[in-house]
Amino acid sequence: MTRNPDNFLSLQVTALAGGVGGAKLARGLDRILPPGNLTLIVNTGDDFEHFGLRISPDLDSVCYALAGLADPVRGWGRADETWNCFSGLGEMGAPTWFQLGDKDLALHLERTRLLQEGRSLSEVTRHFCERWGVRSLVLPMCDGRFRTQVRITDGSLLDFQEYFVRERCEPVIAGFVFSRAEDIAPAPGVLTALEEADLVVLCPSNPWVSIDPILQLPGILEVLRKKTVVAVSPIIQGKSVKGPAAKMFAEMGIAPSSLSVLSHYSAFLEGFVYDLLDRDLFQNYEGERIIIRGLNTLMQNDEDKTRLATEMLRFGQDLIARKAP
Repeated sequence: MTRNPDNFLSLQVTALAGGVGGAKLARGLDRILPPGNLTLIVNTGDDFEHFGLRISPDLDSVCYALAGLADPVRGWGRADETWNCFSGLGEMGAPTWFQLGDKDLALHLERTRLLQEGRSLSEVTRHFCERWGVRSLVLPMCDGRFRTQVRITDGSLLDFQEYFVRERCEPVIAGFVFSRAEDIAPAPGVLTALEEADLVVLCPSNPWVSIDPILQLPGILEVLRKKTVVAVSPIIQGKSVKGPAAKMFAEMGIAPSSLSVLSHYSAFLEGFVYDLLDRDLFQNYEGERIIIRGLNTLMQNDEDKTRLATEMLRFGQDLIARKAP
């Protein structure tokens, strides 16, 4: 591969994503890669039913981000949202621990209707992306039902949204349980997207509950071990940029740090990006197989997302060039 500085724009990129951090980098990658060069594989272990509706929080966050519909303040849900239905539910004493804006509710209603008609989650996601003019391909990790649960130290299990939203991440965790049908498979196109990718990016998503569910699916790890894979740390100076990742590491007896994130993925990584604020952690890093790079990874606006995505792709291009004969 030549070292043309803009050659990274020709890369076929597949990114694994979930949560707000994943949606932000997905937005940056989508803004600079040509249409058809980016596929997003999104965690669905957080999916659940509420008021009889099928809700896919990570899929929605990624799709809203790519469509330019995401709320820039909260980081989740839709911009310019209204809350009439949610307020009405509260007035009637209904459970309101999971916030549903009116526009967001419309999406869940239509998704549920289409699924009940017999369409797959992949088909429904593609339909929404086409309606919103999303340029990149967004794939749920699987069409079958996959359930991420959090094991609490008293031995009980909470579905992830119960832990994350209803309990506000307060219970002390002891581990995770991934429940799925025995014959579950990656959604159509997922393995192909990984196999055909020049570069696979693990977005700065929670390793335990956003990326690990994807890795649990049959065939995923086998493909990743053959690819050029680069990950971005969601932890900076021992703290999560968003969400409970650092808390989860600490409660399971692992130091919450970008070094721990690197170790978590070390079996198949070729490149790892940490934030420049953590440069001291890597001063004595002696790993030879995994190449590391410090970047400014905070993404507060679209310019930050585009900048980080550009630097990530240039890093990936460098990793690919190292392997060229």
